[in-house]
Amino acid sequence: MWIGAGAVVCPGVSIGVGAIVAAGAVVARDVPAGVVVGGVPARVLREVKTSD
Repeated sequence: MWIGAGAVVCPGVSIGVGAIVAAGAVVARDVPAGVVVGGVPARVLREVKTSD
């Protein structure tokens, strides 16, 4: 999990393993694993690519 500078995560919100929260995002809902979220309110922008 990585949370960018200035991001706001509301109480009770869960962030999944490997998720990335963009700088300045406001996260009001649970974030699934392995995605990038951003915006106000935060929404899924894309999936995180992993190298196996």
